[in-house]
Order: sequence, then structure tokens, then C-alpha cells
Amino acid sequence: MTSHDEVGDERARRFRDLTLPCLDDAYRLAYFLMRNRTDAEDAVQECYLRALRHFDTYRGPAIKPWLLMILRNVCYGGLAQRGRQESLADDEDRAEQALWQEPQAAPDAGVLSRQESAAVRQLVDSLPVPFREAIVLREFNDMSYREIADVSGVPVGTVMSRIARGRAMLLAGWKAREGATQPQSSPDASSNVQRLPRSAATRRL
Repeated sequence: MTSHDEVGDERARRFRDLTLPCLDDAYRLAYFLMRNRTDAEDAVQECYLRALRHFDTYRGPAIKPWLLMILRNVCYGGLAQRGRQESLADDEDRAEQALWQEPQAAPDAGVLSRQESAAVRQLVDSLPVPFREAIVLREFNDMSYREIADVSGVPVGTVMSRIARGRAMLLAGWKAREGATQPQSSPDASSNVQRLPRSAATRRL
């Protein structure tokens, strides 16, 4: 083996060690942006290929913001090619509109917990793009405001505003759902939306 091969192997090993722990977070973000499993998996694969290709530009220390910034670009590029690009500006302008007007059928008590977990994911998926992205990165992927700002390319203050408004919209959506499912709905369920537990509702989809 030549020294060049050894350098290449070391580079690949370092890339693998740094990026594989981020795989679930990458898939989760891709899923909520692309809104289907196949496109999410394709986006993550393309992200990792691009990241490996440009790994020499990575300066650290945190790999996840750098990797998810690449993934975000891949996802939005894919949406644009499919004619599904959502306008971030328009989404923010429409953020105050009611997003969950249709009442849902009340769940059976035996499957309530599972349906509540699914309901949280559905509510997050219903958020306008900027808020959905911020909520996923903050609540599901456990990133700091600064890291989210780096991924999204916006000021920290904008990130904080999007998260606060996203949480408010989630809570409003949950309360609307509770109104359609009483009395079967758990009395503590709305608190789950406010803290978005990393459990069945937030693990890899």
C-alpha cells in the first residue's frame, strides 16, 4: 500500500467516525423536509457523498452543523427540481393562519399513546418550512441556537423567533386536536407538544 492510499484510508476512516453518529439526525431532518422516506434516504446519501468529497474543507469542531447544512442544501435543491420548493418568505407571512382546521376522529383508548406520538409528528409536518426546520433541529436533533443559525444561514435571533412561533403553532394545533378528541385525550398530552419529548414521537421515523 502506498502512502497516498494510507492517507486516503485515514481520511475515510476519520470521515466515517465523525459523521456516522449524525446519521439519525440527518435522516430525521431530511424526512421532515422531503416528506417521504425514499426522497429522505436519497437526500441523506447525496449529502454524505458531497460531505466526503468536500471533507477537506471541514474545519471543526462540530461536524453536525456542517453536515446538516450540506443536507439542507441537498433537500431544497431536490424540492426545487421537483417543483415543490416552498417559499420561506411566504411561509413566514402566512404563519399566523390556522393550519389545522379539519377535526380528527377521536382515537380508541387502547391506541391513544401511539396516536398521540403520530399526532405530534403530523403537527410538526404541518408547520411552514422555516418553523418546521427550526423545530426539528432544536427539539428533535438537540442543536443549539448558534448551530441552527449556522445550518439555516440566518441570525440567532431569527432562529429563536422561529422556534418560539413554531412551538406556539404546535400548541395551538394540539389544542385543536384535543377539542376534537375529548374526553379520550390524555389531560397531560398538550404538555408533550410544549416539550416535544425525544421518545416515540421523535425517534427515527
